[in-house]
Amino acid sequence: MFGNLLEGFLKMTDPSPRFTAQRCLTARYVVGGCTACEDSCPHDAIAVHLETGKVDIDPSSCTGCGLCVAACPSGALEYEVETTLKALNKQGEHARLACSKADSDAPALLCLARITPSAILMVDAWGKSLTLERGDCANCPIGGGANAHLGEDDPYVLSVPEQLERTIEEAGRYREHRQTPLQVKVVHYTGANRAQAEKVSRRGALGSLFGSAKSVMVNLIPERPLPFVDWSDPLERVPLDWQWRRKAQKPRAGDTVYWPAPVVDDTCIMCPVCTNVCPTEAVVRELLPDGSFELRLDLASCTGCNACVASCPPDAMTLQTHFPLEDFGEPLLLRTHQD
Repeated sequence: MFGNLLEGFLKMTDPSPRFTAQRCLTARYVVGGCTACEDSCPHDAIAVHLETGKVDIDPSSCTGCGLCVAACPSGALEYEVETTLKALNKQGEHARLACSKADSDAPALLCLARITPSAILMVDAWGKSLTLERGDCANCPIGGGANAHLGEDDPYVLSVPEQLERTIEEAGRYREHRQTPLQVKVVHYTGANRAQAEKVSRRGALGSLFGSAKSVMVNLIPERPLPFVDWSDPLERVPLDWQWRRKAQKPRAGDTVYWPAPVVDDTCIMCPVCTNVCPTEAVVRELLPDGSFELRLDLASCTGCNACVASCPPDAMTLQTHFPLEDFGEPLLLRTHQD
C-alpha cells in the first residue's frame, strides 16, 4: 500500500513541464526542425508535428522525469528551478540531492534527470560540493528504464545516468574560466548506504515498511507551477535555467567565458531569417533612419540552440563558443549593411 504513495501523488498532479511555444524550434519552423523532446521521452508522451509546428504533451503519460527538458536546446520546456536552488543553498558545505526512488533522507526531485546545469553551477558558486543520489534507474517507472526502445544512435536518447553525466559535463564548460573542477559526483544510493541498526522493535519494523515512501513525501522538493511567459517582458523570454547559468558564472574582469552564440561573416545578406527563428529574440535586425540595417545580438539572452546557424540561407552564421566578459553588456553588433 505504502509503496504506491508516490504513484498516487503523481496522479493527483500534472508532472508535465511548462511549454513555451515561442521558444520551440519546431514552432519557429527552424530549418531541419527539432524533435529532441519527442526522441528523449521514454514514455511516448510527446508528439512533435514538424509540418504544422505543433508540439503535444500528454499529461496522462508524462511522469515528470525531465529528460525532455534536458534535451530541449532552447528552453521551450522547463521546470521551476528556484525551489531546488533554495533546497541546495540551505545545506552545509556538502550539499545532497536525491531522486524520489532512492532510500535517502536528502531533499528529493521526482527524477534526477531534472537537475540542470544552473543548479550545479550555483552550488559550485556557493563553494559547496554536490552529491547526486540516484536509485535504480534501470527499473524506475519515472525515468523509463534506460530508454532502450529508442535506439542507441541518437545523441538525445540517453538514460537518466547518462543524462546526469552530460549535464555535469555541460555545467563544467561554463566554469572553465575559473580553472577549478566542479565538486560533484553521482552515487547509486540504496538502503545499503545507510547504517543499519542491530536490533529493532516490532513497532520499528512496522515503521520501516512505510518509512521509505513516507520519507519521499517529506523530502520531496515541492512543485511550484510556472505561470505563462509574459513575452512582452524581454527577461521572461530567456529560459530560467539560462538566467541562472549567467548568474552562477561569477566571471572576473578579463575572463573569456563559455557561452555558445552566433557570429556572422561578410556573406550575410541581412535577410530576416535568423531573427524569425530565434527562440528568445536575442538576434535583432533593425532598419536605421539612413536606410542601413544592423544585426545585433543580446548575448545574455542567447541559448546557443543553433537555430539561426541551421536556418541561415547563405550559411553566414557560425556558433562561437567563448566570449569576453565585456560582451555581456550592450547588444553586440554582428553586422552592418547599407543598401
